[in-house]
Amino acid sequence: MSYGKVVTLAGERETEIKEVDYKPDVEDEAVFTEVVQTNVCGSEIHFWKGEFPVPNGAVLGHEAVLRVEELGDEVTTDSAGESVEEGDLITPVYFQPCGECSGCSHGQFYACEVVKSMGEWMQPHSIPPHFRGTFATHYYVNPGQRFYKVPEDVPNHVAAGANCALSQVIFGLDRANLTQGETVLVQGAGGLGLNATAVAKETGAEVIVVEGAPGRIERAKEFGADHVVDMNEYEESGERIRRVQELTDGDGADVGIEVAGIPPAFKEGVSMLRNGARYVEMGNIATKLTTEFSPAELTVKRINVEALLLYQPWYLEQALDFLERNAEKYPYDDLLDAEFPLEEAQEALERSAEQEFTRASLVPER
Repeated sequence: MSYGKVVTLAGERETEIKEVDYKPDVEDEAVFTEVVQTNVCGSEIHFWKGEFPVPNGAVLGHEAVLRVEELGDEVTTDSAGESVEEGDLITPVYFQPCGECSGCSHGQFYACEVVKSMGEWMQPHSIPPHFRGTFATHYYVNPGQRFYKVPEDVPNHVAAGANCALSQVIFGLDRANLTQGETVLVQGAGGLGLNATAVAKETGAEVIVVEGAPGRIERAKEFGADHVVDMNEYEESGERIRRVQELTDGDGADVGIEVAGIPPAFKEGVSMLRNGARYVEMGNIATKLTTEFSPAELTVKRINVEALLLYQPWYLEQALDFLERNAEKYPYDDLLDAEFPLEEAQEALERSAEQEFTRASLVPER
């Protein structure tokens, strides 16, 4: 009799539902959970397309809200010291720094080599504790892996993206030292881009969003974008660059954040920034995709680049605090605009890849 199910990568653009026949033993410092809701992040689409080296059999999914089913004997609080019990809703930091590599030894846990080999991070479901990703009925929070309780007044579907998209952009804009009164360029209005727009607005910045999908354009405006450069209106890169310059009195933006996830966006983004600007690159994780670019474009303009894939783990607590303050101010209720049962993960990925909606979620049936 099946205890639960996981969605695994079965090949390029292919997934497979696997049944897990038994519940794993819960270690003293671990937490075993039920998946309440999990999102289709852009990273999953890259993994599914074969654009990032992920082994077949790996369990997909990392953005999620979870319900505690069993606590390890030594677990009494979450990572912020708040008491936790069975039945509580939590969200985990989806990665676990090794604590030993060169990045970790310098306190740069966001630079941990945990993602150097996806074969080590995203292992097949056949290896205990089996429930290794959130595209599943259950998820195993490992000993030492940070997790936080979801605030009572933050809905599940709103909190589901906190442990990736929101934590990532808060960390990224902090690294760029964004300050009140500056102009931010956001390339892409998917989950990361919309969260970046809201965070930038709460910092007191003026926000310019570059996007081409009609639904996402409207959503960007709802999340506070002061200007949207519509790629359907400004079809050529040069036209978009000139439009951003017009919006910034000919200078270019103070801070850029690339979350479109396509290599040409990087080159275009650099051209949209002023001399001495800061640029946060976090959308391009597909190692097989490339673009032609001259490093001199950075040198001549003295652009400071922050390239980020993870975040400092404690930023998840900041993300949840941000939602507690602002979930009603911005239309987070509408950010997840498609819902599928877990068994339809393949369709959710296919339609997400076509940008039919901003963010899809999967909800396991009970």
